[in-house]
Amino acid sequence: MFKHWKKDIDAVLKRDPAATSAFEVWLCYPGLRAIRRHRRAHWLYKRGHKLLARMVSQRTRRITGIEIHPGAVIGEGVFIDHGAGVVIGETAVVGDYCTLYQGVTLGGTGKDTGKRHPTLGHNVMIGSGAKVLGPFTVGDNSKIGAGSVVLKEVPPGCTVVGNPARIVRRPEPILPDEGEQAVDLDQVRLPDPIDEEICELYKRIEQLENRCKRHTAQLLSQGKLDPGEDKREDLT
Repeated sequence: MFKHWKKDIDAVLKRDPAATSAFEVWLCYPGLRAIRRHRRAHWLYKRGHKLLARMVSQRTRRITGIEIHPGAVIGEGVFIDHGAGVVIGETAVVGDYCTLYQGVTLGGTGKDTGKRHPTLGHNVMIGSGAKVLGPFTVGDNSKIGAGSVVLKEVPPGCTVVGNPARIVRRPEPILPDEGEQAVDLDQVRLPDPIDEEICELYKRIEQLENRCKRHTAQLLSQGKLDPGEDKREDLT
């Protein structure tokens, strides 16, 4: 357990520039406190003390604003930044060195009693307010933009944004090695799929205009088009 605590503290110190010392992180970070208390609740839950485990998790929610079901599996080095409104469901799995921001939901869909929450691989970053809903896997080193709603599997190394979320970047995945990989925590400079589609439309319009001009010039050279008619079309 102490090994987990050290890695959890180190994760905060590496990823939060506002953190000044391990002592400050231990005392003042609600995300770390929630994970620390979750490990106790999960220990009780796995040994059949489910009511007591739920009592611990509910008290944690009141203290930190972070709700983690005691049945959820949380890896080491996980960083929940700010944390208010984070919800992690019973059958969710969070891999090592993941980063979750405020308002993130790892939720289920429907009333299935089996596996119904997502599984996050290692080094996954989920931006603030994002919702990941359903029993699928988010691959290692993936990134989910703020406010996204993810309803299907995300391949390793991909960036997804939007509602519903779409893949906007497919970098080569970084294969997990020993320890923590470099985590891209940028939530702002993400590809905008709508902007990209508009740019593609402008390019397509420009291509069509050029084709029309070439076709018009060809008709004029062949005497199949009245030059005056071409000018009237330009005016309209």
